[in-house]
Amino acid sequence: MAKHVGVKLPEDLIAVLKEGKTVGVLATFSEKGLPNTTPIQCLYPKGLESILISIHKEHTGYHNMVWQKKVMMCFMDVNNVVYSILGRAGVVRAPSNIHPLMNIVRIDIIDIKSDRSTLMRVDSGVRWSYTSWEAEQLSVGLMDELKELARTL
Repeated sequence: MAKHVGVKLPEDLIAVLKEGKTVGVLATFSEKGLPNTTPIQCLYPKGLESILISIHKEHTGYHNMVWQKKVMMCFMDVNNVVYSILGRAGVVRAPSNIHPLMNIVRIDIIDIKSDRSTLMRVDSGVRWSYTSWEAEQLSVGLMDELKELARTL
């Protein structure tokens, strides 16, 4: 059963985001009303009321965000961390300093709800690994850029 949490990131979600190993699912809509979901693994909290993400500038989710600023993000991870976030997206850096095809977006939180179930719990979220050392280098660089922006924006 969904429970309203407010507009500030809960401590357990902040810890998961700072760990840098979770995947958030970004949900957007196109101008024609078509839904789109995008898995995002380069994301980092900016204070208690925003999340920074890195996304490819040609991805459908990015184009949808630029057109329709309202987005949803869903997180499910270890220790029953289960949240949905309604937010307003805005581009803060295009292109990224790390890669010319990646852009940095800030999602300002409008509302957060806890989606924990009374019938079951999430014991593990989606886990991922790098496909190459180049992918690792890119991902680490993008995460470092998000952390730096979280401090300075």
